[in-house]
Amino acid sequence: MDYLLKKDWWKWFCIALLTYTIVAGLLVPVPRLNILNETIRVLHFHVPMWFGMIFLFMASVIHAVKYLRSGNNNSDAFSSELASIGLYFGVFGILSGMLWARFAWGEFWSNDPKQNAAAISLLIYLAYFVLRGSLQDQQQRSRISAVYNIFAFSLMIPLLFILPRMTDSLHPGNGGNPALSIYDTNSTLKAVFYPAVIGWTLLGFWIASIASRISLTKQKLEDA
Repeated sequence: MDYLLKKDWWKWFCIALLTYTIVAGLLVPVPRLNILNETIRVLHFHVPMWFGMIFLFMASVIHAVKYLRSGNNNSDAFSSELASIGLYFGVFGILSGMLWARFAWGEFWSNDPKQNAAAISLLIYLAYFVLRGSLQDQQQRSRISAVYNIFAFSLMIPLLFILPRMTDSLHPGNGGNPALSIYDTNSTLKAVFYPAVIGWTLLGFWIASIASRISLTKQKLEDA
């Protein structure tokens, strides 16, 4: 038991953080801000999903580069699964953002530059998996998809963090619209938000590590 606690401490830490996030995020009192009111609670789920997505995509690129340098199938499998879980996080992030937008902006989708950029980014990463699925040769699939992974991440950064700031936007922190941080000075929000970012991100890496081991096992069985 002590060995498991030492080896998998970060998994227990992840469980504790997410349990705290869900309970506190839904139950603790929140500041009564104009328009937002109770919907401010989505902050603990929407924004951490995007943070987690970015960290997962970044790690996926790192392992893609490792594969290109070493040809190690472990790096390719982990890179692919990190991108897969990152894409799921992005979908959950955009869906929770649409729910928040319905109450804050009056409609689920308002063609806000940040919303459009997020959707395009997800489509770019969706094409990554279409590409992987269309190539039969394993080595060719791994090499080409690794290069595309780098290309996809390089496009995502300006789409999410540069272009939305160059035009009018309803989204906080973009197009002259003040960032949410000037409104969420309530210490209770911050006490839930930061653990949520860490917890959801750790969960993403945890799922990706399990999925990559399953993928490698299937590949070994097929080769045998």
